[in-house]
Amino acid sequence: MTTSTKPYHHGDLRRQLIAVGEAVLAERGMAGLSLREVARRLDVSHNAPFKHFASREALLAAMAEAGFEELGQRLADADAGPAETAAVDRGLAYVTFALERPAIFRLMFSGEVKAERYPGLSERAERSLSGVTAHVADSFGAEALAEATLSAWAFVHGLAHLLLDGQIPPALRAGRSDAELAKAVVAAMAHGLGYP
Repeated sequence: MTTSTKPYHHGDLRRQLIAVGEAVLAERGMAGLSLREVARRLDVSHNAPFKHFASREALLAAMAEAGFEELGQRLADADAGPAETAAVDRGLAYVTFALERPAIFRLMFSGEVKAERYPGLSERAERSLSGVTAHVADSFGAEALAEATLSAWAFVHGLAHLLLDGQIPPALRAGRSDAELAKAVVAAMAHGLGYP
């Protein structure tokens, strides 16, 4: 058996492993992602990824954590806009993230990674949801906070999956792009809940 003589050092290898891991995930799906394939694409030894990730699951956890971090930032950015459009902006930020980063979005909620093994992942996931909880509390009060939070999350999450999976019937789509349809549906739901 021969060992690779490719160099280990490759700039910011950890960050590059996560980025290339996402590319492999998008192209080949969960089953096609391996540390060896990621190393091959980066032209480093097949052992180099193990300096940063003990296993394939650890790489997946880091990818999911980065996804939750980005989603949380997008939701925070949506909150920075006008208060009267914040509900629609947050919903659109969630759905747009899913449409732009489908492989990572699916990974984040797949159950493929045991989040309890990765404190950073658990913390990022909880933090991204805490912003939703705070706004739901403002609108619906603390009495039904859990149910209202879950309802808001289920709505945008379900819409994102329907769009990603191409499950919107043509009659309901009415010729609209995913982005146009998402905006219209989120706005309709916000209006129905009493938002402007």
